[in-house]
Amino acid sequence: MGDRQVVDTVDQQLPSSPPLPPPPPPSKDDMISCVMALEAALLPCLPAKELQAIDRSPHPSHQIMNAPIINGEKRRVVKVDVDRHARDFMEAAKKLQLYFISLQREDKPSKAEMLKKEIALMEDELNEKNELIKKQEHLIQEWKKELTDQLDKHNTELNRV
Repeated sequence: MGDRQVVDTVDQQLPSSPPLPPPPPPSKDDMISCVMALEAALLPCLPAKELQAIDRSPHPSHQIMNAPIINGEKRRVVKVDVDRHARDFMEAAKKLQLYFISLQREDKPSKAEMLKKEIALMEDELNEKNELIKKQEHLIQEWKKELTDQLDKHNTELNRV
């Protein structure tokens, strides 16, 4: 539960912090090592299906201890340092979370960049519309000229008659 509170406070601090310059993107090898650390921290926490699986476990934190004899049976107890593994897991999870947050920041442009892009798009749209208006005005001028020419022809014919 204490770990959950730590994670919650980390989540609460990240969005409210002032925008920092984006850290250099982690390499693929860094991410693979983070995932390996995450897996290495998680696997020892999982319960073994058989005691023999623990016997073969190379992990140093799995300590097999002989327990007292109960009902004529000798029992073996496996002691696992769960707190340490949970801490390692949480550290690896935080690194992975920071990696994904950095990826999200890379994909998400800043407010200023978004506004610049919008302004550029609007300027392009305005230029296109201005060109269309000029073309239409040119067509209107040509039509006016044709109409005045036709009007002059009709007037000259009327004057002849």
